[in-house]
Amino acid sequence: MNMEQEPQNQTEAAILDYKKGLGDFSQKMPKIAKHFNAFTEACFAEGKLSQKEKQLIALGIAVVAQDEYCIAYHTKGCLDQGASEEEIMEALGVSAAFGGGAAMSQAVTFVQDCITDLKQMTN
Repeated sequence: MNMEQEPQNQTEAAILDYKKGLGDFSQKMPKIAKHFNAFTEACFAEGKLSQKEKQLIALGIAVVAQDEYCIAYHTKGCLDQGASEEEIMEALGVSAAFGGGAAMSQAVTFVQDCITDLKQMTN
């Protein structure tokens, strides 16, 4: 994803918007951004749980929290780490069991739109 070009779809636009916002924040608050980024990298590093499992967990949390930027970002993370659409849907089912109708509405709309957008970008 090149930040210089026009986004191909709404998912790419959301991810680029997040990255731009994070970059702006990093310039204004470099110490906080540095520590936040280091913490996040440590959390998502390979460990007893794989990076794919961690992305699936993060996506489930994002769906329950209804955070569309994180939904787009972690849907991409799931796909980048090799998660199948079936694995993503299963994780979303768990999220819906925990988060109820609000989580299910994100799972059956926004996440599926993100998967479609992201798969089209790789073709």
